[in-house]
Amino acid sequence: MIRFWEAIQDRISGKAPKGAKRNPGWTKFRKTHLNQFPDCYVCGAVTKLQVHHIVPFHVAPDLELNPENVLTLCTGGKHKGLNCHLIFGHHGNYKKVNIDCLDEAVYWRGKLL
Repeated sequence: MIRFWEAIQDRISGKAPKGAKRNPGWTKFRKTHLNQFPDCYVCGAVTKLQVHHIVPFHVAPDLELNPENVLTLCTGGKHKGLNCHLIFGHHGNYKKVNIDCLDEAVYWRGKLL
């Protein structure tokens, strides 16, 4: 029972489970996602795109290839200085997890586009 709680604490603190590796299907999944959603969900940029995990891979590797757990965000493709991946995906710090990033992206998309 103690190991279970340690695993939960590891997930909350952002530590990847021991031995966690990218799914072999990640590259194909990423390419398919970007073909279906080729612009930043916030600003509409079509360059410098990232496939952002709402619940990060290191927290829940089992959600890595779940289409409902990702959205396309840019790293400064349309508006110079607006890194949607960093701002909306991680609240300005890549160590942070923003589980509300989809709702925030929808809100700001309405303001920016």
